[in-house]
Amino acid sequence: MIRLALFALAAACAAVSVPAAAQFAKPEDAIKYRQSALFVMGQHFSRLGAMANGRVPYDAAAATANAEVVAEMAKLPWAAFGPGTEGGKAKPEIWKEDAKFKERQQKLVEETGKLLVAAKAGNIDALKAQFGPTGASCKACHDSFRNQ
Repeated sequence: MIRLALFALAAACAAVSVPAAAQFAKPEDAIKYRQSALFVMGQHFSRLGAMANGRVPYDAAAATANAEVVAEMAKLPWAAFGPGTEGGKAKPEIWKEDAKFKERQQKLVEETGKLLVAAKAGNIDALKAQFGPTGASCKACHDSFRNQ
């Protein structure tokens, strides 16, 4: 039984260590994956924006739930920007300016993490204060790396 458990653990570790690009059978799969992750993140971010801008009543539980999705989704699309996955709404600069793109990725992950902390604070003022910087992080990446 222990041998089987060790084998399963070793297999799981090996699977996790496979390069992310190898997880996509075709470039179109990577494009669809990253667009889907960013779409879901955007939908939940918009819900937070509606609260932060007063278009819908503030709901602390809903704010936290949406911020959790945003923060988690912000970590996902980057694996789908590997070599050979050009296309979609992504500008070619992504593959030419790798350091800048990675910097923008990291900034988004950091800002969405701060947004989650703000949402968990349970007050609209904290959410409003962090919503702007998080949105600016999204915009900075879109301005540099996304075709409209």
